[in-house]
Amino acid sequence: MNSSVKVLSGHDILKTAEEVLTIEASSIIKLIERLDKSFEEAINILYNCKGRVIVTGMGKSGLIGKKISATFSSTGTPSFFLHPAESVHGDSGVITKDDVILAISNSGETSELIQLLPFVKRLGIKMIAFTGKLSSTLAQKSDVTLDISVEKEACPLNLAPTASTTATLALGDAFAVCLLKRRNFSAEDFFMFHPSGSLGKKLFWKVEDLMIQGDKLPLVKSNSLFKEAISLISEKGLGLAIVIDDSGRLEGILTDGDIRRTAQKYDNLSNLFVRELMTRNPKSIKKDDLAAKALQIMEKHSITSLTILTEDGKPEGIIHIHDLLKAGVA
Repeated sequence: MNSSVKVLSGHDILKTAEEVLTIEASSIIKLIERLDKSFEEAINILYNCKGRVIVTGMGKSGLIGKKISATFSSTGTPSFFLHPAESVHGDSGVITKDDVILAISNSGETSELIQLLPFVKRLGIKMIAFTGKLSSTLAQKSDVTLDISVEKEACPLNLAPTASTTATLALGDAFAVCLLKRRNFSAEDFFMFHPSGSLGKKLFWKVEDLMIQGDKLPLVKSNSLFKEAISLISEKGLGLAIVIDDSGRLEGILTDGDIRRTAQKYDNLSNLFVRELMTRNPKSIKKDDLAAKALQIMEKHSITSLTILTEDGKPEGIIHIHDLLKAGVA
């Protein structure tokens, strides 16, 4: 084993980065070949857990374990991370017989984890192990063992946990997503655990919460004169008018852009009607859709507003990108 690492020259940096990513990607790909009944059994144990999934591990394994635990908790599987050293010094009291232990140790011989085993067995708690050594004490004492071994670390000294921690993290994500799907965990459920920040806002706000309605709606008949629509657009201040027919159903939309194009095309605007200049079949959305969906439609079609329609096609509101920005959805 080399005791030193060559100092990189400029052109070697990208090559080294490529090697690291290739090694780590390979470590994940090889996990696919190992998926078997053990994985299914572990998922069943976690799904049927009546308590919490307690993730534990030392050092880098512990750091990865914290992330896995956090992902579990945010996707419908109650979980927390327990430091094994603190556990054997009094914190084991947080463990109940309804919990499941997920222990992570590449060597499978981490002393702090091994010391925890008698307590876990005494309570009859199920234990799942992530380890790189299937012959290790941890592997032999666990109810289900998943192999996280790698051919080599991305570290040139083959010492720093790199590929092995990447593989462990990916396997944890596979667990979380399988459990999420099995629980039919929805976007609304996800919001319950993320009420703040951009994620929460995108999943919380619905179109009806942000739409403009009532007297603020800029409604104009299609047989109205163009100049009347311009006055309405100026009055409502939304940069557009919703065009309706005599029965009140949506027929089109007239925007500031339509006005500019009309002014460039015609010298005399006094005898023009809205129906001649409006944009037909404008994009619309339902009021019970997520505001985030409205944003996606606007971005896809490079527009700034959407009309909300009733079941019989009558406008009952409009949502503007400015409202999405104010709410923090965009």
